[in-house]
Amino acid sequence: MAQDKGSELPGKPVRESYVEMVQIVRPGDANALGIAFGGTVVAWMDMAAAVAALRHARRPVVTASIDNLSFLSPIQVGEFVIIKAAVHYTHRTSMEVGVWIESENPLTGERKETTHGYLTFVALDEQGRPAPVPPVIPETPEEKARYEEAKRRRAYKLQMREERP
Repeated sequence: MAQDKGSELPGKPVRESYVEMVQIVRPGDANALGIAFGGTVVAWMDMAAAVAALRHARRPVVTASIDNLSFLSPIQVGEFVIIKAAVHYTHRTSMEVGVWIESENPLTGERKETTHGYLTFVALDEQGRPAPVPPVIPETPEEKARYEEAKRRRAYKLQMREERP
């Protein structure tokens, strides 16, 4: 898999950035219907994605964008929330991190997909300016497919940015 030009840093496999976190939805995380607030779920996603980006870059990172965020099913108070994140794609100073969430009923073990999205992070140098990141090395067929999808999303975002008035 060809890496984008611009980085002289050695590449890192996706598995080195992988994160899995677990939360329990408490009443303060939910609305009056007992369903987790979307903003709380997004905050958990941002935290997991930041850890993945930091693991990959090994330098400070900041969230640049959240894209294609989808809420697929509600998460109830008392359920476990399993948040998984990994770097899918890198450019010169940015990284796309995929995040997907499942809820788990703690009494039955039943899981359901609830949320997924893509967050872009930028690595920072000591002066707070964008800094180069290592290329990501996708190894499995799934990682290679995610890499190519992320590359297309980036190209689309750049095209949309150029077309803005």
